[in-house]
Amino acid sequence: MIVLASQSASRRAMLEAAGIAFRTQPADVDERWIESGLAGASPAEVALELAKAKALAVSTALAGQMSTAGSGELVLGSDSLVECGGRRFDKPASREAAAEHLRFFSGKTMNLHSAAALARGGEIVWAQDAVASLHVIPMSNRFIEHYLDAEWPEVAGCVGVFRIEARGVQLFEKIEGDYFTILGMPLLKVQAALRRLGEIEQ
Repeated sequence: MIVLASQSASRRAMLEAAGIAFRTQPADVDERWIESGLAGASPAEVALELAKAKALAVSTALAGQMSTAGSGELVLGSDSLVECGGRRFDKPASREAAAEHLRFFSGKTMNLHSAAALARGGEIVWAQDAVASLHVIPMSNRFIEHYLDAEWPEVAGCVGVFRIEARGVQLFEKIEGDYFTILGMPLLKVQAALRRLGEIEQ
């Protein structure tokens, strides 16, 4: 069994559907503080460092517990961010911010970076990132408001203001990349790493 350093519903659903045994222990990290020390880093590098930080935070906590029972557990951290038009986007803080993001994405290509990292005993043992390119349709203000009427506040926790498994698919005319990466974690790469580490059968 692995430890998922997240409360993300989509990441939990991916692991459950794949039959990977896990428990959750959310990471307590200051993402904005970490990002402040990554000036000049690419979106892929930022996503990777945040995934590592989450995995390390939980793994270090487990390794530091008085009982060493959990110190050998494999911890999975993951992070996603969106880059579009040279700007990096975080989760929208309000419906108004979500509408602003969508207006900016309109007619452009959104690059969604997802990264994952595995840690054990307070050390990173594997980390990798993936990217998906999503071509956004031109959107009118009317379309955006109707879309948010249907999807807000569910998309408040989504960096691209969409759920690809729901109405978010309407935002795109073309998608290049792995479906799981779009959901928020490069699951196929994670599974390959878990096999190599002997956590799941092959």
